[in-house]
Amino acid sequence: MALSIINIHVNVTGTSTRFFNVLAAPLVIVDNSTVAVGSFLDDSGTAATAFPVVTNGYYNLYINGVLQEGDTYSVSATELTFHTVTGTLVAGTPLVLEAVELVTVI
Repeated sequence: MALSIINIHVNVTGTSTRFFNVLAAPLVIVDNSTVAVGSFLDDSGTAATAFPVVTNGYYNLYINGVLQEGDTYSVSATELTFHTVTGTLVAGTPLVLEAVELVTVI
């Protein structure tokens, strides 16, 4: 049998939506602490009403510009929830949440 070369072309595109929050007051974090979506602004500077529910992609959370480990938080349409971490974030600390949705076309 002769060797066949199969060429599979997969096109992956993505959309990225970012949300911004500069803490007005200190945030004490314990397991399952939450931050409501309404305290974030979207890319256009308007108050966010819902986080996108990502089904084929991922979220990135940056605290003070530092990317956080993925298992230390979760995101729902209404809130950001912290898991297995404790500490206090001082007022003025920026939180940036990025939702990336991927679409593949074969």
